[in-house]
Amino acid sequence: MKLDNLLIELLTEELPPKSQKQLGIAFAKNIKEFLAKHHLVNEISEDLIFSTPRRIGLHLKNVKDEADNENVSIKLMPASVGFDTSEKPTDALLKKLHAIGLNEKALSEIVKKNENNAEILYINKNVEGAKLKNIIAECISSSLSRLPIKKMMSYQLADGWTTVYFVRPAHGLVILHGAHIIDANVLGISSNRTTFGHRFESKKEIIEIQHADQYKEQMKAEGAVIVSFDERKALIKNALNEKAAHLSNQLTPIDDEDLLDEVTALVEYPNILAGEFESKFLDVPQECLILSMKANQKYFPLIDKNNKLANQFLIVSNISPKNSDLITQGNEKVIRPRLSDAEFFYSQDKKKPLKEYLSQLAHIVYHNKLGSQAERSERVKTIASLIVKNLNQTKLLDAVILTCDLSKADLSSNMVGEFPELQGIMGRYYALNEKISDEIAFAIEDHYKPRFSGDTLPRSTVGDIVAIADKIETLIGLFSIGEKPTGDKDPFALRRQVIGIIRILTEKNIDLNLNTVISESIQATKLAESKDLNSFIYDRLSNFFKDQGYAALDIEAVLAIESGLINEIPKRLNAIKEFLLLPESEDLASANKRVGNILKKADVKSSLKVNQSLLKDEAEINLYNTLDFVDAESRKEYMEKNYSGSLKLLCKLKNPIDQFFKDVMVNDEDESLKMNRLALLEKLYSAMNLVADLSKLSS
Repeated sequence: MKLDNLLIELLTEELPPKSQKQLGIAFAKNIKEFLAKHHLVNEISEDLIFSTPRRIGLHLKNVKDEADNENVSIKLMPASVGFDTSEKPTDALLKKLHAIGLNEKALSEIVKKNENNAEILYINKNVEGAKLKNIIAECISSSLSRLPIKKMMSYQLADGWTTVYFVRPAHGLVILHGAHIIDANVLGISSNRTTFGHRFESKKEIIEIQHADQYKEQMKAEGAVIVSFDERKALIKNALNEKAAHLSNQLTPIDDEDLLDEVTALVEYPNILAGEFESKFLDVPQECLILSMKANQKYFPLIDKNNKLANQFLIVSNISPKNSDLITQGNEKVIRPRLSDAEFFYSQDKKKPLKEYLSQLAHIVYHNKLGSQAERSERVKTIASLIVKNLNQTKLLDAVILTCDLSKADLSSNMVGEFPELQGIMGRYYALNEKISDEIAFAIEDHYKPRFSGDTLPRSTVGDIVAIADKIETLIGLFSIGEKPTGDKDPFALRRQVIGIIRILTEKNIDLNLNTVISESIQATKLAESKDLNSFIYDRLSNFFKDQGYAALDIEAVLAIESGLINEIPKRLNAIKEFLLLPESEDLASANKRVGNILKKADVKSSLKVNQSLLKDEAEINLYNTLDFVDAESRKEYMEKNYSGSLKLLCKLKNPIDQFFKDVMVNDEDESLKMNRLALLEKLYSAMNLVADLSKLSS
């Protein structure tokens, strides 16, 4: 057995930049898993992952060329099938032995094992360990087939007959175990030790890799290729910051991880250059300029300490000529017409007030089953009005109505038509331009928030209300026509909509009953009710608070109450956490579960009232008196939202409950006594489950 490091490199045409990093990671993971399965490498063995525009690969340490032989137990068949009544081997058994490379001599080694009241035949066999050279082609092919590629391309090999499938045409394959080439053929390419470097900067046309361990350094020195994605990314990030500081210590490149990843995937040996544009363009909203530079040109805009855009930008080039002025000038020339377009759109859009854009919303389809954006805006306005009423914020109604009216107006503007990502943002600028109040202008932008994980929340109560209304309309509308998420697919980002509502309600501590608002909204908008919506929201609530670090049982107990007050959930969860630290908590949870089961079996209605005159036993009298006091006091604490205090008072019930179940027969032969005791238990159950369903906490 020989132990050495393994190098695999697949040379391709330019890989999709947005998925390149993940392709490299997945490829390395698949290779390692395959080799580990065949006992040629340890699953935790150290690796280096490579991915550039033209290649994916890995360097894996301590790979065996041959796995150790293994003694394995092979299941053959039931004994009744393998041997006849005289214990002679059947043809079926002999065929099975031959199939696994054994003959009649192995019959003596067969053992019987009892499984599920049946005798099963087993035999031990020494299995030869896998050889790296024999499985490497299958290993690579299998790994490539499992890459996260949505759409494969097909292409013919040079023979004119064979068709292969991969994300991009492959042109080279390096497989080295130490210094030794392992022969294999994948995608019609035979392995060797040669590859290509940078298209323009490589010092050699063909690079011959001498040893697996020399690959990274050879590619850098001879091929002008930094093969590690992470190393290239770190280099670009540092170089961007250094270049910005060189221009001015007041400037920094915009922080955009997605852009950095995409640019890293576009270059093999980065070179950072600086360009600039006319300062007159800074009169255009900077979000427009930034988006144009980022999305279209993959430039890094520069901002100052006040987060204001400068008229300079950074370019990540894939070539490093002696004179880079031509590259810089070329990029400056390319960006100028795009910024001119943005300037023109902005100046044209400002000529009309936002209200004049509203008529166009009737011609913009929201969903073919839900009508236009104009119809949607009316539904959002209806829901927002209901939220205002439920929050008793009538003083904000006019501002909320105007925000709803104008919130989608910018969808028919030139700027948003060109840059859809700017919807809401441009609405704010146009509102401020016509001297609409800051509150409404910012609410127009903020009603889309939070747009993604970690995004900021609306800056005002008006923004909160319209944002919640917009998200509720999306949810009830799309669920009403059956457009709900399935599995990992969520094309309308409905999970994000619910999380947005949860974040606004909890982080802003807004005392809004979500259940009530959704129910009223469905009636008011005349959209069809979906039974799945409640469970969908429940699941999102559960997952959200799990991510916040709360225990699953605690969450289940709190959500079982279905109060609809989302902002109260964290307080209730924290109260439950404190309650569970009390010595009486476990017994009380078990008792609550017992009481619930009794009431469920008896099908008791909550209209039952306790008749004190029918309380006979000392235990039930004591429970009633204690409960009367505890119920009143705990409800006071509950109404003051002191949930922890409300739960702590329940501890006074432990001993009376224990004594009750010890001394009192609930299902008494006397029907009046039985119903009275059930009424007492119903009162107890109600008192114990104000904050949460304590039975869910019982193991």
